[in-house]
Amino acid sequence: MNGSGTLFGWAFGDLSRSGDEAYLDELRRDALANATQDATSRGFGVEDGTETYTVINPGDTLADVHTAPDQLIVRCTVKLTGPGADKVHAEGPMNG
Repeated sequence: MNGSGTLFGWAFGDLSRSGDEAYLDELRRDALANATQDATSRGFGVEDGTETYTVINPGDTLADVHTAPDQLIVRCTVKLTGPGADKVHAEGPMNG
């Protein structure tokens, strides 16, 4: 069955550059590349144009980011395609 699911990709950067839009765009590209690479390694495709981004500043979130306390975090969520993709869903901090 061909269904769709979701998957996260990640990029980590310099927290002091959180106000630099060009730098954030670079991190967004890196996060999308990470999500695409993860999807490909699992045998799925990524539907173009479905990516959404969240910029996480550890000082401004209730999320537990103890693994990257001094870094800017960009998370990219993408829609997966292909057989079995409907069983994979980005939830919480990880991919299910």
